[in-house]
Amino acid sequence: MPDNDSRLYIIGAGFAGQMIAQDLQRKKVFGKVTAFLDDDENLIGTRIDGIDVFGPIDSIAKVLRVNPVDKAIIAIPSAGVERIRSIYNTLVSAGFLNIKILPSVSQVVDGKAHLIQARDINPPDILGRTPVVISLRESLSYLKGKRVLITGAGGSIGSELSRQLLEGGAERLYLFGHGENSIVTIYRELLTLQNEGVGEKAVVVPIIGDMKDREYVKYIISKTHADVIFHCAAYKHVPMMEENPVAVIENNVFGTKNLCDAALESGVEKFVLISTDKAVAPVSVYGVSKMLSEKIVLDSAKNAAENQAFSFVRFANVLGSRGSILPLFMEQIKNGGPVTVTDEKMERYFMTIPEACSLVLQAGGTGKNGESYLLDMGEPVKIIDLARQIIKFSGFEPEKDISIKIIGARPGERLTEPLWLKEENPEPTGFKKILRLTNIPPEGYSLNELLTKLYSICFYDEKNKSLYRNRDELLKILRSTFKTLDDFYIEEKKNRNKVVL
Repeated sequence: MPDNDSRLYIIGAGFAGQMIAQDLQRKKVFGKVTAFLDDDENLIGTRIDGIDVFGPIDSIAKVLRVNPVDKAIIAIPSAGVERIRSIYNTLVSAGFLNIKILPSVSQVVDGKAHLIQARDINPPDILGRTPVVISLRESLSYLKGKRVLITGAGGSIGSELSRQLLEGGAERLYLFGHGENSIVTIYRELLTLQNEGVGEKAVVVPIIGDMKDREYVKYIISKTHADVIFHCAAYKHVPMMEENPVAVIENNVFGTKNLCDAALESGVEKFVLISTDKAVAPVSVYGVSKMLSEKIVLDSAKNAAENQAFSFVRFANVLGSRGSILPLFMEQIKNGGPVTVTDEKMERYFMTIPEACSLVLQAGGTGKNGESYLLDMGEPVKIIDLARQIIKFSGFEPEKDISIKIIGARPGERLTEPLWLKEENPEPTGFKKILRLTNIPPEGYSLNELLTKLYSICFYDEKNKSLYRNRDELLKILRSTFKTLDDFYIEEKKNRNKVVL
């Protein structure tokens, strides 16, 4: 039922704001639009579809008599982060408690703005840099009429890729994952978006399965006739994976191997692996697993047919993903603190999930067989500064209302994360924020021989049953193969308790 006491203000009287207003007038369930707020002098003082346009935004918001139930929707898809931050602060100062925002221009300008796309504003919308603007419909033209499979489709990256892929005109979207709840969630969301007119009418197919199951992966890839695979699935919580090293190698390394082998055999046209900066000179088992995944993809490229392309796209942290620090900070603030930071000097590169996914999709279209790509992450951000910003976003003062506690680096963490090796020599590609890397072949080890050794630990073999799930043997092999991992373990992990998992 509509809330008769609430007033709804649309911030931005342009095409997106007008579409939202029309949507609201049709549905009549979210309250009546009271006014547009805009900075355009040509619009201020006019009426659009019977709705007054007031402004400028910063000035008019100060004189509004806002009730706790009143709502605001920021409908300016072209606005940069600084402007969104300013508008948000203005609305908060005016007394708005319910503030929503439309997605960026890249997801709106080619189609239509819909109320269903509006969501609660969150820290990534007002932190960091302004995302690069990419025309999704143009960059996704290579997917027109194709069958696209996304592994890990229920995760942060996989689900956002799935949303953006609705604009690509694909014939089918296969949502592959082993988590029933997460796949159900994104599947229902995509159907709702489509029912509201968002994107094109691709057939969306949920698939529950485990990429560690080699025969099942082979079966699924062959039966779906997938043309393109975006491989997002991975175990990725670094400290957790340090406690479960066999599991992360089993899932990330051999899961990737199973997918690549199946893609080669079934003639998949494009295979794109989502990789991470932690694969660079890795100091954690998770980092090693992603570095080996990169090598597996490049090795598969050597065996690819003429019409096939295997590549990977590497980037660093994304704000708001399940494995990132942001959800932890928000939960800690919700509980009254303290917010825990590992080290005052620790810093990371950050990018929003939508921007990272848009660039991945663009790189997938331009990527050639055997090439590797790096997203331009901008400048690194100190984690302690990010903590302070999120505390302020939540309406508190750092150290006064919410304390910050330094707890020390966790297993597998280093103060800074390099994005590339010197030998990889990143070069521009002609596309904004997408760099091409020089491929570095395995040095000092044979990929196939190493995988054979690791296989006997991850999968039961009657002839080598003493090796099954042998954590100590796994770490011994990895440390003897990768010096960066060994050096880090010697320095940081002398006193760690060992558990065989």
